[in-house]
Amino acid sequence: MLVSHDDPLVLVCADLQAEYLIPGRRHVILDGDTAIMHCLQLLALWRSNLWPVMHLKRVAEAAWFDPSSRLTDWIAEAKPRPGEMTFEHALPSAYSSSRFADHMSSLRHVRCVMTGFSLDETILATVVEGFHRSHRYRVLDDAVACWPPVTGEAAVYKQSVVSVIGNFATVQSSAELIRTSGAVAFKAR
Repeated sequence: MLVSHDDPLVLVCADLQAEYLIPGRRHVILDGDTAIMHCLQLLALWRSNLWPVMHLKRVAEAAWFDPSSRLTDWIAEAKPRPGEMTFEHALPSAYSSSRFADHMSSLRHVRCVMTGFSLDETILATVVEGFHRSHRYRVLDDAVACWPPVTGEAAVYKQSVVSVIGNFATVQSSAELIRTSGAVAFKAR
């Protein structure tokens, strides 16, 4: 499956915000280092090939999430560049942003590759809502992460969420996506 202008492969970076990597914070993501490494590798690949990139940013109004805080800023290495689209969303699904919903509905045959944080909120909700709108998503299981559950083991919880997402999207690894797309060889650091 080669990338063409009629069938773009869009990288969607979900909620790559500093809040999720600060130790001691309530919503710190335990496997964030691994996920962000893969996200940054994919982001570099997309940017070097001038492929389309979208950034999602959660701006919830919940008590634990202060949108005026610097913690909601982008992770420095993943900060959107000129020409890359950004969408802020208040609810878990990116489709809660009317700009995002309108943009996605204006595209024909778009394929989105989801990476980032908030696997059990933003990514899950966006993929499910996109499925119901006939939008095609791929979720890269090594480039996504979520905060640990209140009870239970974090790895089991993440795998459970990924399994549910598999009902609505293709789930694969970063290396598999690169290999099967014929784009370029994926070089892990």
